Amino acid sequence: MNRLKDSWRRLSGRGWAIALLDFLLLAMAVYFGYALRLGIVIPRYVPDCQAVMLTLPLVCVAVFALFGQYRTIWQHAGTEDYNKFLWLYIASILAFLLINSLLKIGVFPRVSFAVSFFAGMFMCGGLRVSWLMAKSIHSRPKGLKAIIFGAGEAGAFLARDLMRNPSELYPAGFVDDDESKIGRWVSGLKVMGSSADLREIVSREGIEVVLIAIPSEAGQKIRRIYDMLAPLNVQVRILPSLRELAGGTVSVSRLRKVRLEDLLGREPVRIDLDPSMNYIQGRRVLITGAGGSIGSEIVRQVLHNKPSEIIVLGHGEQSIYLLLESLNTDIPVHPVIADVADGTAIRSMFAEHSPQVIFHAAAHKHVPLMEFCPREAMRVNDLGTRTIARTAGEFNAQRMVMISTDKAVNPSSVMGATKRLAEKILEREQRTFPETKYMAVRFGNVLGSRGSVIPKFEAQIAAGGPVTVTHPDMKRYFMLIPEAVSLVIQAGALGHGGELFVLDMGEPVVIKDMAELLIRLCGYEPYKDIDIVFSGIRPGEKLYEELFYDENAVHGTLHPKIFVSNIKAGQNATPPNLDDMLAKALSSPDEALAVLKQLVPEYQ
Repeated sequence: MNRLKDSWRRLSGRGWAIALLDFLLLAMAVYFGYALRLGIVIPRYVPDCQAVMLTLPLVCVAVFALFGQYRTIWQHAGTEDYNKFLWLYIASILAFLLINSLLKIGVFPRVSFAVSFFAGMFMCGGLRVSWLMAKSIHSRPKGLKAIIFGAGEAGAFLARDLMRNPSELYPAGFVDDDESKIGRWVSGLKVMGSSADLREIVSREGIEVVLIAIPSEAGQKIRRIYDMLAPLNVQVRILPSLRELAGGTVSVSRLRKVRLEDLLGREPVRIDLDPSMNYIQGRRVLITGAGGSIGSEIVRQVLHNKPSEIIVLGHGEQSIYLLLESLNTDIPVHPVIADVADGTAIRSMFAEHSPQVIFHAAAHKHVPLMEFCPREAMRVNDLGTRTIARTAGEFNAQRMVMISTDKAVNPSSVMGATKRLAEKILEREQRTFPETKYMAVRFGNVLGSRGSVIPKFEAQIAAGGPVTVTHPDMKRYFMLIPEAVSLVIQAGALGHGGELFVLDMGEPVVIKDMAELLIRLCGYEPYKDIDIVFSGIRPGEKLYEELFYDENAVHGTLHPKIFVSNIKAGQNATPPNLDDMLAKALSSPDEALAVLKQLVPEYQ
């Protein structure tokens, strides 16, 4: 009773108005029930009719008030609000029947009851729907006129959210390539045509914004839509992919501008990590280079799969600090600031934490810079790998996964050669410590990673240009960071020791085409608003990258996009005096280059 009193006290003026209307509509519904069954005026039943007309609406209104119906904002109501109304209405009618059976309020014939029940449901439900309709009609003309590409579930949710919550956009209709939907209505909006009609619809209807609501589609289709709209001077916004939407809802707030990764021109690799993460669950996991773009994503994906604890190792304190600030987990996370080539620090860390699974992401990866710093490249990429791998074997770690690069194939750069040597070092440690499973993962450039070409292009565009591309024919393989990390983690599950995993990354991307596309995404016209100049191939760079030394030695795995071969050094195996040679390499840059060419003969 106290709760009911409190509910009445908290009602707004609009809540009181709806309660009063509910009472009157329900009383009218009871009268209809009696009148249609027994005639307009039946003296014998007048007292029963009056008693029920008073009691049934009171019970319903009391139940509605008790469960918050009069605090609902019906202009923004959704399906769940109407479902709640229906169940509360049924519950209140049952409560009245129980009260009437106990107190004998009045005779209520079954036909009269049925008529009153349905009349009350439609009238009170219609009252609530009328608020939404009035608000929809009132708010519709405001904002930029938009059309939604994709009349599926995501598009329907987006349309309803736009109509319920007026923003700078209002939807005029849909476009969809499903012919069965064309001409039909979805969420109150017409499906006006297919993608073939999109340009004509945009021009005819005066569309200012195109909203792409097909989060399950691959980059090829998104790119085709974007290229089709490029000459029309319309804004293009997109719902994120299903991976980005996971755990969230489809709404206006999730719309964003089209990004370069949306237009990669290939289907993103989808890897089901759940079955492959058993080797991580309940284990102590070490990630080196944890503050980098790849390392930090490994940390997040590993944490999602419940290790017992995680050790995040990095050389830069600021990057580790920012990583820790971004995490929200109950799993113990131990930060370690250390150099992977510092044997004393690494042994101390292993002795304290005894990691069972290691992801080795620490490396110098900037190709032109490493041409000037070969000693430092070998110190981190090779001595660092040697230190981590050997210590992992000595402390009986279960697995070690190292991140390599496509630049390790027939390397033309110091960075590529050092990563090829790191692969050979891993193969050597596999023979030395057979109980530990060593494996490497080789992939191409990663969109958005530190030092990648995209941030450089974006900065040049923001400065007004020009955008510098080394050569008009320069091509590279590209991946998304989550894809790269998924591959790394999958390798840890598939590997039995001594494998080299490579991802099928589709066709390489011409860097010049990527620069032109990025300029358009920023709202400019290439060579007109922002110029592109060709600066020449830099030291260590190749026009094309390769993925394999010998394609005949590469085999498929359980995943159609992942290939594997053994990390075989063959005649070019690391010599027994590897430690002495690494020490010699670190004496000077010239010695580093000489030793690197000796240990990696294919380095040109």
